[in-house]
Amino acid sequence: MNVMMDSGRRRGLSSVLSSLSLLCVLLDLQLDGVLGATPVEIEHHLEMGRKLLAAGQLAEALSHYHSAVEGDSKNYLTYYKRAAVFLAMGKSKSALPDLSQAIQLKPDFLAARLQRGNILLKQGSTQEAREDFQAVLKRSPDHEEAHDQLSKAEELELLQEEAHEAHHRADYTTTVQVLEKVIELSPWDPESRELRAECYIRLGDPRKAIMDLTPATRLRADNRAAFLKLSQLHYSLGDHHDSLNQVRECLKLDQDDKECFAHYKQVKKLSKQLDSAEELISEQRYQEAIEKYESVMRTEPNVAFYTNKAKERICFCLVKMKSAEQAVDICSEAHQREPQNIHILRDRAEAYILLQEYEKAVEDYQEAREFDKDNQEIREGLDRAQKLLKQSRKRDYYKILGVSRSANKQEVIKAYRKLAQQWHPDNFQSEADKKEAEKKFIDIASAKEVLTDPEMRQKFDSGEDPLDPENQQGGGGREGPFGFNPFEGGNFHFKFHYN
Repeated sequence: MNVMMDSGRRRGLSSVLSSLSLLCVLLDLQLDGVLGATPVEIEHHLEMGRKLLAAGQLAEALSHYHSAVEGDSKNYLTYYKRAAVFLAMGKSKSALPDLSQAIQLKPDFLAARLQRGNILLKQGSTQEAREDFQAVLKRSPDHEEAHDQLSKAEELELLQEEAHEAHHRADYTTTVQVLEKVIELSPWDPESRELRAECYIRLGDPRKAIMDLTPATRLRADNRAAFLKLSQLHYSLGDHHDSLNQVRECLKLDQDDKECFAHYKQVKKLSKQLDSAEELISEQRYQEAIEKYESVMRTEPNVAFYTNKAKERICFCLVKMKSAEQAVDICSEAHQREPQNIHILRDRAEAYILLQEYEKAVEDYQEAREFDKDNQEIREGLDRAQKLLKQSRKRDYYKILGVSRSANKQEVIKAYRKLAQQWHPDNFQSEADKKEAEKKFIDIASAKEVLTDPEMRQKFDSGEDPLDPENQQGGGGREGPFGFNPFEGGNFHFKFHYN
C-alpha cells in the first residue's frame, strides 16, 4: 500500500514539474515576442541615436541607445555609442560601465580602451589609466595619443605624491600650488579638490575652499561629508541661506545623519531669526527687531559674523528710533568690531546729527567715504553734515529753543513759550539788556517759525536755513519771522500774548 502511494506521489510531482517547464517555455516565447527587437529595429534605434546625437538632442539620443542595448546586449558598438552620449552629457561615471562592457565583449577594441583610460586619468586613477594606455600601445606601438596620455598619467602620479608629501609637512601653500597642476590633469578627482579645500581652510581662505568643495559634492555618489563642510563654511561666513541649502542636500542622502541633522537644526533656527529681524525692520518695528537680533547673539555667540551683524543692525534701529545716545554707544562698539563698515559709520554719523554734534558726524562720513568713494548715500550724507555744521556756527534753531532734533511740534511750542516769556524785552530795564533781549527774542521766534513749519524744518534739517538772506531768492532777506525788527522805531512797545 505504501509503495503504491509513493509511486502516486512521484507521478504527481513529475506532472507538476512538466507543467511548470512548459509554462516557463511559453512565458519565454511570449516575452521574446514583447521585448525582443529585430535587427531592423535595432538598426533603426542606432541610426536615430546617431542623428539625434549629431543634432545635440542628447536625452532623446540616449533613449534610442538604451533601446538598442536592450535589443542586443552582445553588440560592443552599442555600448560604446551609448558611452559617447553619456560623455556628451557630462556623465563620465555612467560612461565607464558601458566602455568596460564594450572592452569585455571585444578586448582588442582600442578606441574603447583609450576612451576609458582618458576618463580614469581625469578621475585621478593613474594606475588603471596607465594599464589602458599600455594595452593600446601593446597592440598599436605607434599610437600617438596613447603615448601622450601615458606620459600624463606618469606625470600625474608624481605630482600626486609631491602634493601629499607637502601636505604631510604642513606646507599648505606648496600643496595648493602642486594641486593646481594635479587638478588640471584630473579635474574629476574629488580627493584632490577636497585636499586643496582643506589647505585653503588652513590658509584662511574659506571662499576658495567652497569653490573646490562644490564640484567635489557631485564627483562622489554619497558625499555627505563635503555637503556638511560646505554648510559649515557658508555658516561661518554668514551665508546662512546657502548653509541651510547645503546641509539639506546632506540630509537628502541620509535623513538620519546625526552630524548633518544637528547642524541643520542650528542653522534653521538662526536663519529664521535673522530673516524675522530683517522683516521687522522693513515694517519699521525697530524695538522688536532689536530684541530679535539680541536673540541671534544668544543663538550663535561663537561666530563673530553674527554678533557683528546684530550690533550693526541694532545701531541702525536705535538711530531710526531717535535713541541717539544709546545709538552712539552701540554704533561705537560695532565700529570697533568692524572699523571699515561704512553702514556703521553712516548710522553713527546720523546719531551724532541727532545730538547736534556735527563735527563728529562730518568725521564719520569722511571716514566712510575713504572706504567707498563712489557711494552716493555717503556723499549726500557728508554734504548734509557739512551744511549742518556750517549752519550751527550761524543759527541753530534746535539749540536756540533747547530741544532735540527729534522734538515734536508740541515740544517746540512749549519750549518757545517758556523762552519767549523769559526773554521778552519788556522784562528788562537797561538799554543794553533790552538790546540783547530783543536779539534773543527774535531768534526764539525765528526758531519757532522754522521748527513748526514742516517744509521750513525739512530745509533746515537738510542744512539750509530758510530764513538766511543768503538762501533767499531774488536777493534781500528777512529779519526773523516778522520781516522787520519789531523793537526798532522809538518808543514802540511790542505786546506778546502767550497763547
